[in-house]
Amino acid sequence: MSMTATPSGVPEQDANVVASGVLPGAGVGAGVTAGAPGVPGQRAGAPDDDVPRYAPQWLQLREGPDAAARAPELLDPLRIRLANRPGRGGDLVIHDLGCGTGSMGRWLAPRLDGAQHWILHDRDPYLLHFATVGAPRAAADGSRVDVTTQRGDIGRLTADALTGASLVTASALLDVLTLEEIDRLAAACAGAGVPALLTLSVVGRVEFAPADPRDAEFAEAFNAHQRRGELLGPDAITAACEAFDRHGATVRVHPSPWRLGPDDAALTQEWLRGWVGAAVEQRPELAARAESYLQSRLAACAAGELRAVVHHSDLLALPRPTDGAA
Repeated sequence: MSMTATPSGVPEQDANVVASGVLPGAGVGAGVTAGAPGVPGQRAGAPDDDVPRYAPQWLQLREGPDAAARAPELLDPLRIRLANRPGRGGDLVIHDLGCGTGSMGRWLAPRLDGAQHWILHDRDPYLLHFATVGAPRAAADGSRVDVTTQRGDIGRLTADALTGASLVTASALLDVLTLEEIDRLAAACAGAGVPALLTLSVVGRVEFAPADPRDAEFAEAFNAHQRRGELLGPDAITAACEAFDRHGATVRVHPSPWRLGPDDAALTQEWLRGWVGAAVEQRPELAARAESYLQSRLAACAAGELRAVVHHSDLLALPRPTDGAA
């Protein structure tokens, strides 16, 4: 898994893009790519790198709703674990997998006490630049926070790579992994005795107000798109719970839904374009109905009449401590 998600209706270019099935902005992942065409939110790869890239503009759009959605209920058990970790006199060393523009660090670092060293992992050096420039500078108690970056492939993550780590984090990651990759991640964390806070995994449920009779078929097609190939999509949170449990961790899960309303119109419009586009890519027979459906949803959004709840879950896994854990 490589690391690296008009007032009157839909402009003509949107209709053309719906037909192609390749739309930006579905919010599938934050700085993580599935290596498949048509994954929304991606920009073109660099000439020397054919891995798709996530547009920083999309990641910036979703940062506020992501921050509002993440489950603060998981932070107290995490703080207790970190306060009692072996070698707790040193800095917290936090690995952020698929960091994108660094939104997870900006959310979490100011919520944890103590000096912190964040290691930001992403395949895309362009996003790593944004993450470094925008990195937090202070912890909750005013202690310093510093960052380094690392390009790499989390599919090869091992316990040895986490030697000295205090915590592994990721945002919108699990649903673009395979079962094998999730098991490898759980095994690496367990082997190093490192807790993992993995936020904003889609669970396959979207609620609109007002509802539309066509919502269900587009949701089903989008979920199938999320499961393309060997990817787990909305099944990932269950698979991750099972994997961490097999490796001896205590697992807690808490809902973390996006609640999108009139104040989130720009994000909702981009998300809708990507959500419908991915559905059409998965089921091309939906193309004939997609244009009118998207037009009506975008018009309602522009008028401040549309609300959407996009359901996610956050997971905290607390493996048994090991002598080598930091």
